[in-house]
Amino acid sequence: MSFNTFGRAFRFTTWGESHGPALGAVVDGCPPLLALSEADIQPWLDKRRPGTSRFTTQRREPDQVRILSGVFEGNTTGTPISLMIENVDQRSKDYGESAPPYRPGHADYAYDAKYGIRDWRGGGRSSARETAARVAAGAVARLVVPEVSIRAYVVEIGGDRIDPAAFDDAAIDDNPFFCPDRAAAARWESLIDAARKDGSSLGAVIECVATGVPAGWGAPIYAKLDSELAAAMMSINAVKGVEIGDGFDAARLRGEDNADPMRPGTDGRPDFLANHAGGIAGGISTGQPVVVRVAFKPTSSILTPVPSITPAGEAADAVTRGRHDPCVGIRGAPVVEAMMALVLADQKMLQRAQRG
Repeated sequence: MSFNTFGRAFRFTTWGESHGPALGAVVDGCPPLLALSEADIQPWLDKRRPGTSRFTTQRREPDQVRILSGVFEGNTTGTPISLMIENVDQRSKDYGESAPPYRPGHADYAYDAKYGIRDWRGGGRSSARETAARVAAGAVARLVVPEVSIRAYVVEIGGDRIDPAAFDDAAIDDNPFFCPDRAAAARWESLIDAARKDGSSLGAVIECVATGVPAGWGAPIYAKLDSELAAAMMSINAVKGVEIGDGFDAARLRGEDNADPMRPGTDGRPDFLANHAGGIAGGISTGQPVVVRVAFKPTSSILTPVPSITPAGEAADAVTRGRHDPCVGIRGAPVVEAMMALVLADQKMLQRAQRG
């Protein structure tokens, strides 16, 4: 079995490969009469687009989206919305004339073991190129949750963290790292340049905050909002860890320190004095900001030789040539935002179905 669809009421399916003619998404369950055009989607794709700085892959993809269905006279119709993004700068020759050795850290061997065949041109379906389709689908999801503001930013690269006291929201869109700490962004330039020069790569941690999520979204026990978010984030290429709220740090606190105290607020709603839970309790949103952190491993496509084997079982060193991100987490921020939007759109529609 293969699973290429995510969501319950608001669903999306992605399709396509890194070096195929195109990739895209089909969004199903979108409410009708929402204003939608390519111009509503393109700005989000531009944030994820490769080749925008020396710190990302130099593959030149315009990532221009086309809406093929589901829109009439500028409005969604309630039918499936098909989105397509053409691949225009593939260089399959970078991967040789035949299947190279399995690249450790990549899905090469795993795909071969599962399907008995693999697309070795850039990893095919397992390539992070697939995330462009998620960002396009996420742009549609944002229209479903206009009351929610979603912001993702990089808080750590190569083990070097930002200073929370220096957090500046205006800085996030003012540097190539989506970094809210200008001093950290300056340090990261040298870190990534050094890793690229060494033929290596770095990992990153992204934090995403959704404000305006009303209390009541999510469902116990097996459709918890935090479990849906964790599944969505873990499905992103190169993600190896997800935290909600304080995450693992919560295990180091005492009960009274981890609690989110409440006092009477307005309209019968509480005023929370802390948000260790990341805006989710019992799998249901509390009305506080929903906070998620996502850990991206170092890019597996590196020039440093790594011991491996060929498909024939012979010993070989894997060296990945071509154009690759020295830190795939940098362009992960728009993808994390998209997955947050997709989950919240789904949860809003599920809540509406249950409560009206």
